[in-house]
Amino acid sequence: MSKKVIVITGASSGIGEATAKLLASQGNQLVLGARRADKLQKIVKDIETAGGEATYAVTDVAKLDDVKALAAKAISSYGRLDVWMNNAGLMPQSQFIQGKVDDWNRMIDVNLRGVLNGINAALPTMREQKAGQFINISSIAGHSAHSGSGVYSATKAGVLMISEALRAEEAAAESNVRVTVVSPGAIATELVNSITDEATKSGTEEFYNAFAIAPERVAKTIAFAINQEADTEINEFVIRPSRQVM
Repeated sequence: MSKKVIVITGASSGIGEATAKLLASQGNQLVLGARRADKLQKIVKDIETAGGEATYAVTDVAKLDDVKALAAKAISSYGRLDVWMNNAGLMPQSQFIQGKVDDWNRMIDVNLRGVLNGINAALPTMREQKAGQFINISSIAGHSAHSGSGVYSATKAGVLMISEALRAEEAAAESNVRVTVVSPGAIATELVNSITDEATKSGTEEFYNAFAIAPERVAKTIAFAINQEADTEINEFVIRPSRQVM
């Protein structure tokens, strides 16, 4: 299919916004989910002004009913659901001794539960269509951990494991549902704003200001995976600034 119906969570900024605009420019129909209605409205307007097609639904990915409503919006608006991009994420890093349990729970709810909710909402439709694709956003933090990243790294490693299990299940079922993981390094997004520990936030901001690349670089990678032939599945991209060491 030259035109696909693509759902993106966390679509109000950063990688989600950049990917939505790129994929819309390629003739796809976009369904955007995030919590900030004003941001979503502006992005939809930008896409439509540029000649693309898009709609949105205010969505908290930690709430299954919201995520199912987003899937239903895709079906009611465009009649299909070809790609689901689990992009919403938080990164409030801190050391365990600080006991930021609320931050831990938020990361688990958004970074892990949000991905599971997306799979639950979209997979039955993809199975019925006998075609579909999940794009799950992990992180290089899912491949290694450092001081302060324990819970965040655990959630992103979880995305890798969820994705691999889903890939294996769909391959065995011969469902034609593909699974691609994207593990970014430092990307110029709002992710740093979710850090509640001021010292950690300051250091991370300094690092990102020095090294981060534009989210459009990740968007191009995602578009490449989506545009592969139906019999070809790219399982994972690790993408980081060329000057980023770790």
